[in-house]
Amino acid sequence: MGEKTARVTQAHGSAPLSGTVALPGDKSISHRALILGALASGRTHISGLLRSQDVMATAQALRDMGAQIEPDGEDWLVTGCGVGGLRQPGNDLDFGNSGTAVRLMMGVIGGHDLSARLIGDRSLSSRPMGRVLIPLKLMGLQVVGEQSDMLPLSLRGSSDLVPIRYELPVASAQVKSAIMLAGLHAPGQTIIIEPKPTRDHSERMMRHFGADIAVKELDGGGREITVNGHAELVGCEVIVPGDPSSAAFMVAGALIVPGSELLVKNVLVNPTRTGFYSTLQEMGADLQFENERDAAGEPVADIRVKHGPLKGVVVPPERAPSMIDEYPVLAALAAYASGETRMEGLEELRVKESDRLMATKTGLDQAGVVSHIDGDALVVQGCGGNDRVPGGGLVATHMDHRIAMSFLILGLGSEQPMSVDDVSIIDTSFPGFLDLMNDLGARMGTAA
Repeated sequence: MGEKTARVTQAHGSAPLSGTVALPGDKSISHRALILGALASGRTHISGLLRSQDVMATAQALRDMGAQIEPDGEDWLVTGCGVGGLRQPGNDLDFGNSGTAVRLMMGVIGGHDLSARLIGDRSLSSRPMGRVLIPLKLMGLQVVGEQSDMLPLSLRGSSDLVPIRYELPVASAQVKSAIMLAGLHAPGQTIIIEPKPTRDHSERMMRHFGADIAVKELDGGGREITVNGHAELVGCEVIVPGDPSSAAFMVAGALIVPGSELLVKNVLVNPTRTGFYSTLQEMGADLQFENERDAAGEPVADIRVKHGPLKGVVVPPERAPSMIDEYPVLAALAAYASGETRMEGLEELRVKESDRLMATKTGLDQAGVVSHIDGDALVVQGCGGNDRVPGGGLVATHMDHRIAMSFLILGLGSEQPMSVDDVSIIDTSFPGFLDLMNDLGARMGTAA
């Protein structure tokens, strides 16, 4: 996937945001729906799939390995090859900027008797893959050539994987999911112990496709996930709800801009993904879940949010897995709260699309917001009260879509416009973000 031309964009002080929002589909579920559809027998019909660059990278990699994936109006049809039925790709598998896509596909490749070379853009190629490669190599995946843990990587899978019992050294839904996907191909039971609960979309969706998955709660808050191998997956209907990480930007904008009120429809509210919203309620946000319901095994609701004063809070480290992608926008929002907000347990942010912890701190500096990093914690001193965030700076996004969106949101309430150096990367997760925000009343556009 080619690199796009950087485009400096500004966000100006905004009129109240108002309206009803229909979000793009959840990215995590979209990846998994495509992958499991490709590993299933028969056809899978997916509605609400996120058509972002990241998700399309997963779709193309699966096509390159023999799955049929095609649009059907607004929906998508996947004709799968069965577990173990994918074939040798005839070219490199290009994952662009998507860490989720490449890590999950490593688990898929591990269970097939084929070789594949995995590549990505400059940002993805700088991110370590060791945490997912270690357990997959124990199962039988081979890294061919240079023993690197970064892309490009040449991998050799096996149709005779070994099941393992593996305790995750760090809670990671991506690593867990990669092992689970490999475990579908291994005889017997593959067991993963996670020290803290992480997103459970893989468990839910594998069951939806017919896999035998067992989950046991452990003393101390961890979980044990058992995958029974040699699975037979069957194509099915999948409805992808709206992405709560994408909803976070609209919700934060409404909380920043006085007079705002939004209704965000059809949002995934899986408890492993709602730490951001729990934190907002602790900060005093006027935020409610309405019309709660179920869609394809996942809880869904509409979110109503109104502007109001916020206070600083301490966000405990155990909440990190349920809101790991939302810390940059929470930091932007904390700039408008009264008092200090302390976010703990953020070591995982150092290995995201950028060193997201440092990028967030630097962005706050550019906005004139006082903050500091304390070990693995980020501490933000809110302006609160009648003081406004100064703004006026230019934020380096480091090819990180969430940094770009977070500081544009911050600029909706600042005294001076906030600029970000590149918005092209936003399409990796949220195509149409700028247009949607402007339709709600925001003022975002290319800098003069």
